[in-house]
Amino acid sequence: MKADNLIQTKSYAFALRIVKLYRFLCDEKKEFVLAKQIVRSGTSIGANVEEAIGGQSNKDFLSKMSIAYKEARETHYWLRLLRDSDILDAKHAESVIEDCEELLKLSGSIIRTIKTRSTCN
Repeated sequence: MKADNLIQTKSYAFALRIVKLYRFLCDEKKEFVLAKQIVRSGTSIGANVEEAIGGQSNKDFLSKMSIAYKEARETHYWLRLLRDSDILDAKHAESVIEDCEELLKLSGSIIRTIKTRSTCN
């Protein structure tokens, strides 16, 4: 993995955090339904970033990056729900939510840049 690709690096690190969160939710909290939801959406962000990087065109890149953004939005929702339902303590939840918000900002910025470039050409 190239160290200079920020969203690739951060989405992979985030996926690792989500996998660990999934294990915690299942093993310690015995919460299986929400755990399954968050592991699906949270790991999908990085998978879609990888697909975007390997895209065959700008349109393909934009499509996959847009999916990554939507998956990050969904993950943000599940994290807030876990926090607000007291399944996760606020301190732990906020740390993961902040990481998710960073991915939202990065992917949103990339999407806006690609859309701007495509309208200028």
